[in-house]
Amino acid sequence: MTDSDDRPQNSGPGDGLGPGDGFDPAADTGVAEAQGPAKWKVIGPGLVVAATGVGAADMVATLVAGSQFGYGLLWAVIVGVILKIVLVEGAGRFTLATGKTIFEGWTSLGRWTTWYFGPYIIIWGFVYGATAMSSAALPLAALFPGVNLTVWAIIMGLAGFAMVWFGRYSVFEKITAALVGIMFVTVVGLAIIAVPNIPDMLTGLIPLIPEGGVIYTLALAGGVGGTITLAAYGYWLREKGWHTPKWMRVMRIDNSMAYVLTGIFVIAMLVVGAEVVRAAGVAISADDKGLIELSDVLKAKYGDVVGIGFLVGFWAASFSSIIGVWNGVSLMFADFWGHMRKKPAGHPDTLTGGKYFKAYVLWLTFPPMLLFLLGKPIGLILAYGVLGSLFMPFLAITLLGLLNGKKIPKKWANKLHTNIALAITALLFIVLGIQQLYSSLAPLWGG
Repeated sequence: MTDSDDRPQNSGPGDGLGPGDGFDPAADTGVAEAQGPAKWKVIGPGLVVAATGVGAADMVATLVAGSQFGYGLLWAVIVGVILKIVLVEGAGRFTLATGKTIFEGWTSLGRWTTWYFGPYIIIWGFVYGATAMSSAALPLAALFPGVNLTVWAIIMGLAGFAMVWFGRYSVFEKITAALVGIMFVTVVGLAIIAVPNIPDMLTGLIPLIPEGGVIYTLALAGGVGGTITLAAYGYWLREKGWHTPKWMRVMRIDNSMAYVLTGIFVIAMLVVGAEVVRAAGVAISADDKGLIELSDVLKAKYGDVVGIGFLVGFWAASFSSIIGVWNGVSLMFADFWGHMRKKPAGHPDTLTGGKYFKAYVLWLTFPPMLLFLLGKPIGLILAYGVLGSLFMPFLAITLLGLLNGKKIPKKWANKLHTNIALAITALLFIVLGIQQLYSSLAPLWGG
């Protein structure tokens, strides 16, 4: 599919983006512009951001929602997919229309954005590194119980480290696509085996919140597939070679199709919760161990092959998050630190393989291994929870500021309906963020 309608927009005068205005993304970033007509490919940055955003925690949240409320929250999953499409499209549109990274956009809104983002990305990386490695280790420890969980966690961290440290974006993208294939086949295949109740699913499209289901509704609509990696989309567009507005339509297709696949994956987990876990009458833990418990239920109901196959899908979902974060968030940190060091845009130190990029890959991998020995330091966990609960509202609100007014060429600024959709998204994330903030602070008052 070509993007001929958008192609002239990156070369004409008057839009602030043509060669005559000095806009040369390839020169700024050190990454070559993809040549030829703008064509969409199934494997692209959208698939990477969607796969990275859906991890074990999202699978558990959806599974528990399905086991407790059946298909009653199916509509919330669909709303969540639409909101993520709106949010990620905004991040991608800003990057393509301006040639600037999302962090450059944030700094234009004031120093407060840097004061928030700097501590956040440092603390978040330290805690998330340990969480991600442990999550990917759980299914492997269940498959190979002779090896200690901590050993598997370290192996997963080192494997992700090696793939990102030595690999190019094109290789990383292909590995992610393979992991998505494994996730999709195992989880969607399991949903088909479970035989979903179609009439109940259709009833679940009616937007009703079941009794006691407010938190799960918010989590499914706002939380599934939503992490800091949503903001990394623009960096992956740059790595792909999609720099200028000629890629705008391709980006939108890429983003939409990726989140449609995410929606199918999440709905499949909802089906498994409704048809397998609920029917079995068991309670699944509300953390990653719930997926191990599901594997036991599957083995009892369908046999070892299905149970083991699900563990492989669980591992693929978790490991895709490791390599996605190790790559995408390291690019974000490199851009952030380059600005702190007054480096020009596109300086080699701030790009893939640069010293700032590698410094954050090291930070994600090795210091978090200390948490396997130290347990969970309450102060750090509190800071992680507080800053994390504020990130999605931060992203939604700042995108509203960046996609209106003089910060973006008028052609690519928000239309009224886009502003309404993004405002609704921001409001949802604010409500969800307040709820998560309350949960994060609960230990302070014995909650």
